[in-house]
Amino acid sequence: MRILLVEDDPLIGRAVKQALHDASFAVDWVQDGETALSVIKTEDYALMLLDLGIPKKDGFEVLRILRQGKQALPVIIITARDAVEDRIKGLDYGADDYLVKPFSIDELQARIRAVVRRNHGSANPLLTNDILTLDPASRDVTRDGKIHSLSSREYALLHALMLRPGSILSRSELEERIYGWNEEVASNAIEFIIHGLRKKLGKDAIKNVRGLGWMVSK
Repeated sequence: MRILLVEDDPLIGRAVKQALHDASFAVDWVQDGETALSVIKTEDYALMLLDLGIPKKDGFEVLRILRQGKQALPVIIITARDAVEDRIKGLDYGADDYLVKPFSIDELQARIRAVVRRNHGSANPLLTNDILTLDPASRDVTRDGKIHSLSSREYALLHALMLRPGSILSRSELEERIYGWNEEVASNAIEFIIHGLRKKLGKDAIKNVRGLGWMVSK
């Protein structure tokens, strides 16, 4: 899952980016509102983490412009502002959640999972189809009662497919979802990850649609 982090504090930005990267998220980090609004025009993100006290355009302005442009990108505000008025304003401007600093990275991850579930119209914390069950909290996948542990890349790729069962994702779409900026992507990286997943889960777990991409069944 690819996330845009909008945070101007270098210490917080580095810490959050590293912690989420360790949890199998691809994270792009920008430090001002104008850059945030620019990159979402060209990049595909599952979610934005938005600080309020950022330069050039503050978080409220970014959120207002985003929603006025009918952008449905899920947004979690992360801020030191704990006043009730700010919480109300952020949610009324279209934020999906509001988290006050300092916060636990585990709580942030849980809120990310919850917002993504809602965005995909599901209340179930597990992603399931007729073959697999993926648990985003543990990052384990179950097939025929057997639990398999996945590497970070394997989890990220399978999660992208399981969010849209029955839909074909191309190589470029999968690369966009599991790699952030400045991460080198080998020409056969997606095939290599899928090969590893099929060895663990069975050849029928991920289907290749020749010339188009890959999918999991509904």
